[in-house]
Amino acid sequence: MKDEWRLLSLGSALIVLLTVAAYAPALRCGFMWDDNFYVTENYSLRSLEGLRRIWTPGMGLQIGSRIGLLQYYPLALTGFWVQYHLWGLHPFGYHLFNILLHAVNAALLWRVLRRLAIPGAWWAAAIFALHPVQVESVAWIAEFKNALSGLFSLVALLAFLRFRPLTAARTRAVPGSGYHVLALLLFVCALLTKTAVCCLPVVIAVLMWWKLDRIAKRDVLALVPWFVASLVFGLITVKMEFRTPGTSTVGWTLSIVQRTLRAGRATWFYAGKVFWPHPLMFIYPRWDVDPGAAWQYLFPVAAVTGVAALWLLRRRIGKGPVAAVLCFVAMLFPALGFFHVYFFRYSYVADHFQYLACIGLMTPVAVAGATMAQRTGQRGRNWGMLAGGIVLLALGGATWQRAHVYQDPETLWRDTLAKNPNAWMAHDNLGIILTRVGKFKEAIEHFESTLQIRPDDEEAHYNLALALWQVGEIPAAIEHWERALQLKPDFADAHNNLGFALMQQGQFRDAIGHFREALRLQPDDAMAHYNLGLALWQVGEKQAAIGEWKWALRIKPGFPEAHYDLGVALEQEGNPKEALEQYKQALRFKPDFDKARSKLAHLQGVK
Repeated sequence: MKDEWRLLSLGSALIVLLTVAAYAPALRCGFMWDDNFYVTENYSLRSLEGLRRIWTPGMGLQIGSRIGLLQYYPLALTGFWVQYHLWGLHPFGYHLFNILLHAVNAALLWRVLRRLAIPGAWWAAAIFALHPVQVESVAWIAEFKNALSGLFSLVALLAFLRFRPLTAARTRAVPGSGYHVLALLLFVCALLTKTAVCCLPVVIAVLMWWKLDRIAKRDVLALVPWFVASLVFGLITVKMEFRTPGTSTVGWTLSIVQRTLRAGRATWFYAGKVFWPHPLMFIYPRWDVDPGAAWQYLFPVAAVTGVAALWLLRRRIGKGPVAAVLCFVAMLFPALGFFHVYFFRYSYVADHFQYLACIGLMTPVAVAGATMAQRTGQRGRNWGMLAGGIVLLALGGATWQRAHVYQDPETLWRDTLAKNPNAWMAHDNLGIILTRVGKFKEAIEHFESTLQIRPDDEEAHYNLALALWQVGEIPAAIEHWERALQLKPDFADAHNNLGFALMQQGQFRDAIGHFREALRLQPDDAMAHYNLGLALWQVGEKQAAIGEWKWALRIKPGFPEAHYDLGVALEQEGNPKEALEQYKQALRFKPDFDKARSKLAHLQGVK
C-alpha cells in the first residue's frame, strides 16, 4: 500500500509539473473576449446579493450597468465569485488556478484509468494534460467552467467506480449506497458547472458493457437518476440558449439532414485535431452545410461505418477500441450540432468543445504504445519510454507555443485572422480593440471586412459608425447607425449614438426622439439620460433637461460631465449654491476638469 501511494504521489506530481511548465506562458496572459461577461464586468461577483443572483434561475446577472442572462452555471460562477474575492481583477490568479485545475484533472484521469486496469494509464493522462488542443480550455479564463466540470465529472466517476468496481463483475453494488449517492451528487455539481458533461452516464454505460460480461438489473437502475439529472439540466440549457440574444442569427433553420451532415463532419474534425493538432485557431472556418453536395454525406457514413467495423471486429481485437470511440462520440454529442449552441454563429467547431471527449481517442493511443512495448521485453519498454517522452515533449512544446497566442485579445484576433481571414467576428473584435487605442483607420478596414462577409451585421455597422465618427466622417457614421437600426430597431446603443450625432448636426428634435427610444429600451442608461438633457436644453426645455441630468446622476453618481452641466443649468436658473456643489462634485470625480474649476472659482469670487 505504501509503495502504491508513493507511485501515485510521484506520478501525479510529475503530471502537475509538466502541465505547469507547458502552460507557463498563459500566466502572463490577460482577459479575453467574453471574460468580461464572466469576470471583469460581472458585478454579481462583488457582493452577497450577486451570489444570490448567481444561484437564482432566470434572475439575471449584473453585467456592467445592465442585467444580462448567461447559461445557468451557478457553480462555475460561484468559482469566479470566490476567485474575485481572492485576487480581484488580476488575471494571473485566474490563469494559475485554471492551469492547476487542469493538472489535477489529468492526475485524476490517471486514477480513473488505473481503476479500469487500462495499460499506459499514466501516458494517457499526460497526453491529456499536454495536448495543445486543451490550450483554449486552460488559457481562456471563461472556460474555467470546462476544467471545473471536468474535475467534478472525474471525481464522480472515481466515486462510481468505488460503488461499482467494473473490474469485478460479482461485486455487490446496491443503488442508493454511500458511494453511489456521493457519485450522483458530484455529477449534479458537474452539471451545475457546465451541462456539456450531460452524457457522462452514457460513458459509464459503455464502460460497463466493455468491462462486464453481464450487466445486472441493479447496474441499470443505478444509472437511472444520472440520466434524469442529465435530461433536466439539458432542457434548462436548451431553453436558455433560445433566450440568448443573437441566437436567431445562428441558422436554426437547418434540417435534421443538415444537422446530421454537420455532426458527421465535426466528429472527424475533432478526431483529426487529436492526432494532428495543426493548425489550431480560436475561430475555425464555418462550413456551408449543403445536402445537395454528395461528398458531405461521406463524413457521417464513414463515422457510422467505422464504429460498425470496430463492433464487428470486437471478438478479434477486443471491445476496447469500439468502447473508446463510443465514449469519444458520447462526450462530443452536445456540441455536434443537434442542439442550439450560441458559438455556432461563428463556427461549428471549437477546441474547447472536446475537453473531456478527447480522452476517448488519447487513451487507445497510450494503450497501443504500452501494449507494444510490453510485448517486446525490457528493450522494447526502454524504446517505448523514449518514444513516449518524445511525444510528450512535442505536445508540450506545441502547447507552450499555442499558449502565447492568448497573451492579449489583439494577439488572439490577429492569429485567428492569419489562419482564417474570413472570421468576421475576429475582424469585428480586432476593430473594436484598434478603435480603443486610437488606430481608427485600421479599425475601419476591419469593420469593412466584416461587412463584406456579413453585410447585414448590425454590430459591425454600429462599430464602423463609431470609428468613422472619430475620424470626422459624420454623414457616413450617421448612415451606418441608421443601417444598424434598420437591421435591429431595438438597438439601444445605436439609438443613443445616432441621437448624439444628429444633435451635433443641429437636428435636436430628431436626436430627442432617438434618446427617448434608447431610454425606453434601457431605462437605466446614464449616458442616454445625459444626452437627452443636452438636447432638451438646446430646444429650451430647461426643467426637463435638469430632470434628465439628475436621473443620470442617480444612476451614475460619479459622472463629472453631468455634474458640470447640471451646475451650469442651476447657475443660470438662479441657484448658485446648488450649482457650486455640482462643480465641486465634478472636480471630485475629475480633478483635471478645467471648465468646472473655472466655474467654481467664479462662484467663489476668486479672480
